[in-house]
Amino acid sequence: MNTIDLAEKIREDCIIATNKARASHIGSMFSIADILAVLYGETLRQNKKGTDVFYDKFILSKGHAGLAVYSALAEIGVLNKEELLSTYYQDGSKFSGHVSKTGNAGIELSTGSLGQGVCAGVGMALARKLDKSDSKVFVLVGNGECNEGSVWEAVMLASAKKLDNFTIIIDDNHLQCMGDSKKIIDMSNMAERFSAFGFETIEIDGHNHKQIKLALNKKHSLPLAIIAKTIKGKGVKMMENNNDYHAKYVKDEELDSVLAELRGRA
Repeated sequence: MNTIDLAEKIREDCIIATNKARASHIGSMFSIADILAVLYGETLRQNKKGTDVFYDKFILSKGHAGLAVYSALAEIGVLNKEELLSTYYQDGSKFSGHVSKTGNAGIELSTGSLGQGVCAGVGMALARKLDKSDSKVFVLVGNGECNEGSVWEAVMLASAKKLDNFTIIIDDNHLQCMGDSKKIIDMSNMAERFSAFGFETIEIDGHNHKQIKLALNKKHSLPLAIIAKTIKGKGVKMMENNNDYHAKYVKDEELDSVLAELRGRA
């Protein structure tokens, strides 16, 4: 499956599962679907032996968008798609609303407390350096998540240790739970901030698969920050830049038309 098709499947799965579960965060899932498609479809190297699925490591620090990761793993055959779509967010399901490692192959860390994933990712990258491994570590954070002080503490350490095996991807969709990120804490100069902390930086269109692939494979001598300009709810017009879909799901009566739009048949 090519990455364009994988991104479409991720969005479809997220629409169906959140509708069934009456669950939230669909807008956040859609803004990162293209990034995840390139990561899981073309970038992350898998292990040929051992219990870990991936040789390179990926952490979704914005854990509330975890369904998109479950879906990516299901679509590439690591997790069970039927089980995911039928049990997501249900009582007792291993597919919890915030991404969970428990019982789920291919997931490196359970997350949900914002900023946590960056700290763990830097630790993983440092450990791999000490082990003289060429394994890479990628962490995806939200732009609102970058309000957390723990993000910048971890970034300082990554810079101090010159972790050229560490990449942070910022899902810069300009919105967060309570509204317009610029009005809450203006961090519009994200590239300048990461550069000031000693990172190499690159800004990309977070929905352009060619740009995403080039950025993820960029050689860098310092830790790398990829500022991915994205649209919350990307792919469905009524959801795009509509922060209501941080909490809303697609209603039953809207489901067929939304899926048709995603599939280009509307």
